[in-house]
Amino acid sequence: MEAKVMNSRTQTTFFRQDLQESLIRSHIDPSRLSTFQKIILTTDGTLTEILETYLCEKLQIVKLGEEIVNTAHDIPLLDIKVDSEVMERKILLQGKISRNNWVYAESIIIPERLDEVFRERLIKSQEPIGRLWLERRVETFKEIVDTAREMAGDLSQYFKINKEDKLLSRTYRVFSNRQPIMMITEKFPESYFRPEIF
Repeated sequence: MEAKVMNSRTQTTFFRQDLQESLIRSHIDPSRLSTFQKIILTTDGTLTEILETYLCEKLQIVKLGEEIVNTAHDIPLLDIKVDSEVMERKILLQGKISRNNWVYAESIIIPERLDEVFRERLIKSQEPIGRLWLERRVETFKEIVDTAREMAGDLSQYFKINKEDKLLSRTYRVFSNRQPIMMITEKFPESYFRPEIF
């Protein structure tokens, strides 16, 4: 099956209609994305391994913040009510050699729905979540719920770009044992992952 031409606004369509609609809602024109940017925004695979293959570099995380808090409101996408205990986590995916920050990610994690060993490793290790899933052989299903294009703002400092420059992002839910266990938003500069940067 091949991608189909739709109209001048969207140019191409992906095989999954929900992902195509998410890009359209976010005013992201798929025809203006590189092939690899499309892969990052739509894959349900482990981003760390995909990036390591593309960049030919091992990645590590840099933790910017990690704390247990009680939610100020309901989060229907995670099936939790106000005042539920969650872990809020903010990290960078950074090249071990280049020290380039490739992706900023923030997560809302429900600790009580995680395997105890996985939870401990998540808190104490410097490994990306995707690598921990593989290590613990956690069966997961990912559902992309949003994509966005926005100004970098304060995140620009991590990528050495201007605050007015644009970031692309995706937000997805992660399910395990048929219940949502976390929601992750991953952001990267629109100028990244185009062939001309290498």
